[in-house]
Amino acid sequence: MRKILVVGAGQSGLQLALGLQSQGYEVTLMSNRTADEIRSGRVMSTQCMFHTALQHERDLGINFWESQAPRIEGLGVSVAAPDGSRPIDWVGRLDGFAQSVDQRVKMAGWMETFAQRGGQLVIHGAAVSDLDYFSRTYDLVLVSAGKGELVSMFGRDASRSPYAEPQRALAVAYVHGLGPRPEHPDFDAVRCNLVPGVGELFVMPTLTTSGRADILFWEGVPGGPLDAFQGVKDPAEHLSLTLELMERFTPWEYARATKVELTDAQGTLAGRYAPTVRNPIGRLPGGGLVLGVADVVVANDPITGQGSNSASKCAASYLASIVEHGDRPFDAEWMQSAFDRYWETAQHVTKWTNAMLGVPPEHVLNLIGAAGQLQPVADRFANGFNDPSDFENFFYDPEKTGAYLASVSGA
Repeated sequence: MRKILVVGAGQSGLQLALGLQSQGYEVTLMSNRTADEIRSGRVMSTQCMFHTALQHERDLGINFWESQAPRIEGLGVSVAAPDGSRPIDWVGRLDGFAQSVDQRVKMAGWMETFAQRGGQLVIHGAAVSDLDYFSRTYDLVLVSAGKGELVSMFGRDASRSPYAEPQRALAVAYVHGLGPRPEHPDFDAVRCNLVPGVGELFVMPTLTTSGRADILFWEGVPGGPLDAFQGVKDPAEHLSLTLELMERFTPWEYARATKVELTDAQGTLAGRYAPTVRNPIGRLPGGGLVLGVADVVVANDPITGQGSNSASKCAASYLASIVEHGDRPFDAEWMQSAFDRYWETAQHVTKWTNAMLGVPPEHVLNLIGAAGQLQPVADRFANGFNDPSDFENFFYDPEKTGAYLASVSGA
């Protein structure tokens, strides 16, 4: 039985560990926190997972919260004008519903399941020196801990990383008491509110430790008015600032948020990081090799909501590559090929996300505007969040965009 070590207990690490376990591998999972510490800790992310990523969880039988989490059936876009009005406001319908489950709930539950199924769980923060030792006792070491010392083993791929600095300042609040959007009170949608030159506000329903909730998520252009959360340690102050900025820049979202309160004292998060693609193979001092997973090797800004989706897709891709490889050694050539297989889908996420961080060109503004008049355009844009490769067909190239819009309005 082949022995595999997975370092890091996030979406990708746990999904991969559970998948390998189900295939009969002897799996060890290293986490720097226990399940209880995760469950009672600070929120880790926003996570709206679309159909393909959710299906990977269903395929492994680990979609434990599907019946409890809100079904997200649409994705809406609003564009703010300087006077507080919305010249653009529409919602596209998703072909398959999306869902968000607070990672504190999911990761704690998955970790307990992994242990109950006989997996070896090691609660210990791993250093490079630990991996040097472990690489000699395991057939394969996978690093899915996207922060800290371990990431430094994976060199930045400058050809695929156009940004050296963070492009957004991020601020998250989990709340109870948000009212429905009056435009679609009968179904849940993720709402993307674009404030040109300033940043974005995302609002999404989720399932958290205390039941149904909503996430208020500001992405601010660094140095701008939304870049205001550094040094804010008090959760109540964080929420107050979130709402103040909503009232100023997105009054239509603020109107339904006047009665919100934080889900819990750990329900806020703020930070920033530079979107980066890294080389997938880490070389240890003793000569051993480790393979980077998900955020470790492809970290995108959350502006397109792809983080947990990409993590799920990476775990599914690596699982297939490992199983298909049989008993052959997991050498550098195999590691590179496993990453290249994942990059076939990941490259579309990176291209789209980096495009959305910049100033949108005129044809993209036309496309977003047309979606308000043409429902098929709104629906296609919304479903691109599930399959970003489709943006190649109608988003980047002005001629393709024009031809697509002409074909829809003609029909």
